[in-house]
Amino acid sequence: MATTHPNSDKYYIPHGSPWPILGSVALFAIMAGAISYLNDWTGAWSFLPGPLLLAAMFFGWFSTVIGESQHGTYNQEVDRSFRMGMMWFIFSEVMFFAAFFGALFYARRLAVPWLGGEGVKVLNKLYLWKSYNPGWPTNGPAHVGGLSNGTFSVIPPFGLPAVNTLILLTSSLTVTIAHHGLRSGNRVLLKTFLALTFLLGFSFVSLQIHEYGEAYRELGLRLSTGIYGSTFFMLTGFHGLHVTIGATMLVVIWLRTMRGHFTPNHHFAFEAVAWYWHFVDVVWLGLFTFVYWL
Repeated sequence: MATTHPNSDKYYIPHGSPWPILGSVALFAIMAGAISYLNDWTGAWSFLPGPLLLAAMFFGWFSTVIGESQHGTYNQEVDRSFRMGMMWFIFSEVMFFAAFFGALFYARRLAVPWLGGEGVKVLNKLYLWKSYNPGWPTNGPAHVGGLSNGTFSVIPPFGLPAVNTLILLTSSLTVTIAHHGLRSGNRVLLKTFLALTFLLGFSFVSLQIHEYGEAYRELGLRLSTGIYGSTFFMLTGFHGLHVTIGATMLVVIWLRTMRGHFTPNHHFAFEAVAWYWHFVDVVWLGLFTFVYWL
């Protein structure tokens, strides 16, 4: 068990832990599985060991942290370090999505017009891509395997995407109400609206899976559909993964509330997950605006 220094307001000494080593092994197994699969050395099963080890690491490590927190091991300095750690983690996620949004904006506003002959790249239109139409969305020039005349259709914004936007905005409201319930000591309000939040999150993911199936079967839109298909599925797919992770974390927090964890003045784990959930909601607003709508 971790210990605190006699001057418990400032010092905290963690014990030795096997979980970082297991996490490193899990990440190595994930990369080894991906390399083996992409080189046709193994089948898709090679992806399985890494995620299972990673899940075991998360379960074990968070169980340890939760147990230490419930036993009063942590002081205010540790709480502050947890908050700073979560802030930096969310900042890294902001940069992660910023890279993909940047790729979308670069392709849409710069690369595609250049291929069409705009600006200093005028020779491209005359000699390289004579029949290329630089409109967006595009699958790329036909000469290099693209279908610039368009054999795919885009997903209209005011169908399932609009429904999913309403779902995520509602979930932001429900998690905020749950937070107010926790701070006011209303456990019924907390449990009810926290459950509504993760149910809305899983509903979002279910509708996105349905949307992907419709895009593949009826619209001809796939990851291989040029720059539009790759940016669309990379942005929305990674966001869907983050929603799944966030909803799973909300389930864990809800199960902890059912066991009586958290008090009005001691509930950082709840706040951390709520921050993360608001983050994925904001990212979705950007996706809905720049990927589906504009």
